[in-house]
Order: sequence, then structure tokens, then C-alpha cells
Amino acid sequence: MKKVLKIEGMMCKHCQAHVDKALNGIEGVTASVDLEAGTASVECAEGVTDAMLKAAVEEAGYEVTGIQ
Repeated sequence: MKKVLKIEGMMCKHCQAHVDKALNGIEGVTASVDLEAGTASVECAEGVTDAMLKAAVEEAGYEVTGIQ
């Protein structure tokens, strides 16, 4: 299942890497974070919920403002 997360608070490549690591740390998730667009494109296995994705980003210190 593909999703796009809109993320606020990323300012630099370090922020991008932090979010990338947080999302890819979830079992069954492959994510690519776009700093310029403020988004993360996520390919996730069945059973991975929006809440799990949001929690990982928020634990990393950033805000998810939308999931499509």
C-alpha cells in the first residue's frame, strides 16, 4: 500500500535523515523522504497503520499534517 505523508518541521538534511530512519525502522515499511516538498512517500505492508506511521514521525520530533 502506498501513502504520502505531509511532514512539517524538517529544516535540513539531518532532519530528513532522522525522519527517514524513523519510518524505515518500522517493520514492513520502505520510505523515501523529500525535504524540499516536506513529504515522505511510504510503501507499507498490510497491518501498518496510519497511526503507526504518525507515531514514528512524531517520536522523531516532527509533525504529520496529512496522510494520503
